[in-house]
Amino acid sequence: SPTNAYGATKLAVDHLITSEALAHGLAAVSLRYFNVAGAYGRYGERHEPESHLIPLVFQAALGQRPHIAVFGEDYPTPDGTCIR
Repeated sequence: SPTNAYGATKLAVDHLITSEALAHGLAAVSLRYFNVAGAYGRYGERHEPESHLIPLVFQAALGQRPHIAVFGEDYPTPDGTCIR
């Protein structure tokens, strides 16, 4: 079990998503990313080409790009995902 509030809340939200999906006959996935939005201002980084998930999703929603791609099923792990 997590020993800090950050880990505990991540686990609690995953349980909540799972419970809601099961209760309503839905499927769900929980994606975890480090820095999905990117930094801003003087601590920021280049966004050309954009590589952060949230700006990419907004661009796709606004019709500025046709789609976003999710990569990561070829890792040398038992199930091919980027497990820790």
